[in-house]
Amino acid sequence: MNRSAAVIGWGKSGQGAAGALLARDWSVRAYASRATASLSFDDVADVPVHVEEDANALAAAVLDARPDLVVVSPGIPAHHPIFAACEQAGIDLWGEVELAWRLQEEGPHAGRPWLTVTGTNGKTTTVGMLGQILRASGVKAEEVGNIGTPITRAIDSDAEVFAVELSSFQLHTARTVRPLASVCLNVDADHLDWHGSVEAYAADKARVYENTVRACVYPASDRRVEAMVEDADVVEGARAIGLTLGAPSVSQFGIVEGLLVDRAFVDDRARHALALAHVSDLAEAFGPHPSPAVLSDALAASALARAYGVEPEAVEAGLRSFRPAGHRRAVVACAADLTWIDDSKATNAHAARASLSGLPPRSAIWIVGGDAKGQDFTELISQVEPVLRGVVVIGADRRALVAALASGAPGVPVVEVDGHQDWMFSVVNEAVALSRPGDTVVLAPACASWDQFDNYGQRGDVFAEAVHRLAAQWGSAGGDE
Repeated sequence: MNRSAAVIGWGKSGQGAAGALLARDWSVRAYASRATASLSFDDVADVPVHVEEDANALAAAVLDARPDLVVVSPGIPAHHPIFAACEQAGIDLWGEVELAWRLQEEGPHAGRPWLTVTGTNGKTTTVGMLGQILRASGVKAEEVGNIGTPITRAIDSDAEVFAVELSSFQLHTARTVRPLASVCLNVDADHLDWHGSVEAYAADKARVYENTVRACVYPASDRRVEAMVEDADVVEGARAIGLTLGAPSVSQFGIVEGLLVDRAFVDDRARHALALAHVSDLAEAFGPHPSPAVLSDALAASALARAYGVEPEAVEAGLRSFRPAGHRRAVVACAADLTWIDDSKATNAHAARASLSGLPPRSAIWIVGGDAKGQDFTELISQVEPVLRGVVVIGADRRALVAALASGAPGVPVVEVDGHQDWMFSVVNEAVALSRPGDTVVLAPACASWDQFDNYGQRGDVFAEAVHRLAAQWGSAGGDE
């Protein structure tokens, strides 16, 4: 008799999970709170989908079907009644990541290593760097998880190793995953509506270290994350590997005289460090002044790759060839004697601070604003004020930002641009007017995009198009593009 599964949530993750189960002869029924217009994968077209808007009614419908297993998509919050209902009924409830791991370990790819990455910010960049480094070493590596490809769609591939981006939602239901190496990049208050509290959010992030086999990588300056490593139930022999932006101590990765160095996976780490790459290897992707956040991401990717066993040459080649995913601290152009950075993905204060930090004093023109989501920008502005030469404020919540800038950065020129026709081209021209040659213009809005755009990607695209128009004008007038 076939085993039966109920999949809750019918987006890409839910459909991926259903496809993996169907391929293993499970019978599958899907449940969703609303009708889904699009089908991501053809192999699940025949799966019946029960739509029930009320959460309690949906949980009751699942239990009435008496499935052997319930699989929840990451979008199903921790307080959804299905969690308590399954526990009470004695039905296994897994997330898609837990499902993927168990299915992998039951099949021909058992033992394939996972290198896992979580954090409030920087996950996608780190996983992308890691994938590039692994491939530069000649390994068949695939980037999966929260990065876009559901891991349940990848477990039957011929990849030799996975670089896995994990959200707090995915980690909430991960129990038996055994990563070869793992990292939590940072933790800042986020997704509290899903988790219920900062403490619950951090506890789910900490799950990335559970069962780690070889290396728990962590930012050495972050005591909260370090405590996660100390408290984790890891495999005997797993090591704690710290990351620092200065000279590394024993069992750390760090930076010495413009070099990324490894003092963890070397024979005589008490006396020696191994050079892996130059900071300048990141310049093509991130400009001449990579932020501390970018450097931390590069160190994290390097540490995970070295835990897997890649040679230093692969680290250098991978970082040099890496290009960030769209709208994540990406260099759009060098035009009008300025470097233009698209970090439209910086939709909160923490991310905007990371985007601006590390730039030389009074060298940044900051483009900020949008839907503020009720945030208080006082602390952010005090932290970034030393690097600011000027600010261009956009979006619906300009008033709050302008007031905060007047209070926290009174000596910094501020220009507002409203939503008139072709307003983004006005934004980039205002940025030029505020700048001096050699400055960096950074779109790091610290706000959501919904007031003016469909999403942060569209915002970044419109910004990039305006920059390229500007570059063309300066080029035709003899400027430096």
